[in-house]
Amino acid sequence: MQHWDVVVVGGGPAGAACATAARRADPAARVLVLDRADFPRDKVCGDGVAPEALDVLAGLGVDPAGLTAGYAVLPRLRLRSPGGTTVERTMQRPARVVPRAVLDARLLAAGLAAGAEFRRHAVRRIAVHPTHVEVDGVLTAGVLVGADGAESVVRRALGLGPNRPDRLAIALRGYAPVPAGLEDVQLIATTEQRWPAYAWSFPLGDGRANVGYGELVSGGVNRAGLLAGLERLLPGVGAAELKAHRLPLSTGRPRQPDGRVLLAGDAASLINPLTGEGIFYAVLSGALAGAAAAAGGGAGAAYRAALRRRLGRHLAHSSTASWASRWPAVMDAVFRAAAGDQRVFDDVVHLGLADGRLTARTLGAAVRRLR
Repeated sequence: MQHWDVVVVGGGPAGAACATAARRADPAARVLVLDRADFPRDKVCGDGVAPEALDVLAGLGVDPAGLTAGYAVLPRLRLRSPGGTTVERTMQRPARVVPRAVLDARLLAAGLAAGAEFRRHAVRRIAVHPTHVEVDGVLTAGVLVGADGAESVVRRALGLGPNRPDRLAIALRGYAPVPAGLEDVQLIATTEQRWPAYAWSFPLGDGRANVGYGELVSGGVNRAGLLAGLERLLPGVGAAELKAHRLPLSTGRPRQPDGRVLLAGDAASLINPLTGEGIFYAVLSGALAGAAAAAGGGAGAAYRAALRRRLGRHLAHSSTASWASRWPAVMDAVFRAAAGDQRVFDDVVHLGLADGRLTARTLGAAVRRLR
């Protein structure tokens, strides 16, 4: 069996960032990326890329301009609360919208350019040993990183169960002509019905928008309910290529185990519970996992510590905000506060799309606007 220093299962943003980081940490490391699909391939997602995700990748030597070339730069975001309060402002830094078929292929190419190798292979079985991890009886790894998404085979092999229904969302995504008035702005529209739930419209810059609707699995929603939610919040949108996917939220993330097997991105339930954003968490956790892989048998503990240092306080704050958001009146108050103060708007965006925290300024402003 071939032996590799690091084997990454999954070639999406978490896996590609992990492979790049592993090679950057040790240019002599033999790094292999496995994925069941060839690239480019589509991935069900909102396609929004926060600037902080690009910062992480730039720190790995990946050119952000090359990743996003040819697609929309969107400086403005419109938020609509369950009660109808609407706020639209310019973000501190613009977001990008890049189809995942394009973004993921470019990210994987960057990892291969850094010296990683790629092999199409659907992983079915792993066996963890004191000195290595065996994959399907055909190869071994000093460290194995599961970056294989919400239905992670690696996570299941570790005996870690799926998220509870109240910590798991499901969303339906499609592409449509950009809705009128939203040609150069991202929209997130929340709703009281089957709360917490929201629809989005993210323009690609070519006359189309990525549109979708999602809510918690615990509400018992089905495909018909998702379609109805999309039509209710974005009437007449006429989306095509509609596909659904599950989002394991960070409020249900498992403890990263010790040892030689790591979990990154969706496989680690690193999805923002407020917005469903996952690309920032994916590339950040992938980068941290790639760096930690150099620790060999101590990789799990090193990675867990790195995640705690980098995201611990943010995840605690986003979980608290997610809990509070169960009351639509709270969201109405927050959105009214954001409409009245650019700094509050910036705090809300940073908490929902990157690694921000609940600030005293935002909490105080929201409390004053509770009705």
